[in-house]
This record gives sequence, structure tokens and C-alpha cells, in this order.
Amino acid sequence: MIIDCLFVGLGGAGGAIGRYLLGMVPLRPQNGLPVMTLLINIFGAFCIGYITALAIKSGHFNPRLVLFLKVGLCGGFTTFSSFSLETVGLLQAGDTFIAVIYAVLSVVLCLGGVVLGQLAVR
Repeated sequence: MIIDCLFVGLGGAGGAIGRYLLGMVPLRPQNGLPVMTLLINIFGAFCIGYITALAIKSGHFNPRLVLFLKVGLCGGFTTFSSFSLETVGLLQAGDTFIAVIYAVLSVVLCLGGVVLGQLAVR
């Protein structure tokens, strides 16, 4: 268990550093859309989907490598990738109603959480 945590932590550090560095790219359109964050989230979602599918398809992936890449690297890069994977999993399982509820609640409640966190500081 401790070794697994170390793999997740190392991957998370790499993901967080990668997000930080990419976030410094000066890509700021005049309309205010946070393009770099959107691109980071899309790329992270792609990566977690790719890693998961590859691990399932091959059947030989070291479980610690999967933890490092999926939970650590992608999780440190963006938690949106985990949300996306879970939502797609629900859709693929035929749980469309739950997937829609999860997506709506995630977006609305997380935006609300940001607002509440900001209000708590004021």
C-alpha cells in the first residue's frame, strides 16, 4: 500500500508540474475563455482514456504503472480527466440518466464550491 502511494505521489508531482508549466504558455484570447485550462483538461481526459483502454486491452500492464499514470500523472495534471472517464463509463454501461445527473451535479456543484470558497475568504 505504501509503495502504491509512492507511485501515485510521484505521478501526481509530475502531472502537477506539467500543468503548471503548460499553464504558463501565453494563450489568452480576448474573449476571456481559459483556453489553456480547457486544452489541459481535454488532453488529460484523452490521456486517462487512452491509458485505461490500453491497460485493459493489453492485460499485461503493471498495476503500479497504471496507478502512476492514471491516478498520479493524470490526476495531478487534471482531475477533470477522472470525471470524464467516470462519466463515459456510466454512459457505456447504459446508465445515461446517472451520467447526465453526475455531469450536471459535478459542474454546478464544483462551480458553486469555487464561489463558496472565495466567499469564505472574504
